[in-house]
Amino acid sequence: MVKIGIIGSGNVAQHLIVALQKSIDEGAEIEITTAFSRQKNALSNLLNYDIICSDWNNLKEADLYLIAVSDNAIAEVSEKIPFKNKLVAPTSGAVSIEAIHSNNRKGVFYPLQTFSKNVDVNFKTIPICIESENEADLELLKSVANSISNSVYEISSKQRKALHVAAVFVNNFTNNLYKIGNDICKENNIPFEILLPLIKETAEKINSLSPLDAQTGPAKRNDEETIESHLALLNNENQKNIYKILTQSIQNNG
Repeated sequence: MVKIGIIGSGNVAQHLIVALQKSIDEGAEIEITTAFSRQKNALSNLLNYDIICSDWNNLKEADLYLIAVSDNAIAEVSEKIPFKNKLVAPTSGAVSIEAIHSNNRKGVFYPLQTFSKNVDVNFKTIPICIESENEADLELLKSVANSISNSVYEISSKQRKALHVAAVFVNNFTNNLYKIGNDICKENNIPFEILLPLIKETAEKINSLSPLDAQTGPAKRNDEETIESHLALLNNENQKNIYKILTQSIQNNG
């Protein structure tokens, strides 16, 4: 039985707890034995209140501590764990394994997904990227990851950092483009829902085509007349600049 401690109470921590609890209900040899949250009530709807603490001195021993806090707090939080030689694994995509304090063994347990409050996710489909400093810890991380996901990858800190940058492009930047599209629709009294089938089809194409082969549109066709008419329509300079940069990027790709 692998005893797991959860550090943090935000979106990632809460989704992880739900996934781990579901795995436990299905017979996985794991157990959440302790959790730290600055506000105990933040996790009280998910865990037994008795195992949640807001004082580091009350944290119980576990085989693995999963740190789900902001990236800039990982080093500080890892130092506060009141035990030595335990496996500590942040859930961050951007922070190096070296950020973990040397009191404990170092690992990474990074679920590559966007998490929002009150939006259910199927953890079985979420890739989990793991890393450790030794084979035994890697096997422990792998066993926990396999209990909640069908997609587990051994990824180095350098690879994970690159993966995180790629994820920002395909997720955060893409979502910002949805926001811009929504703004343009609002300005012209068009319901954004009209674009949803197009958004879904574009995402679905990547299952069978490379992004390069899936590219369409006026920039791909070098349709300068349409490009100029689009730029003339846009009144927002930020939108114009983004349009120009992305158009140039597509044209540079051939």
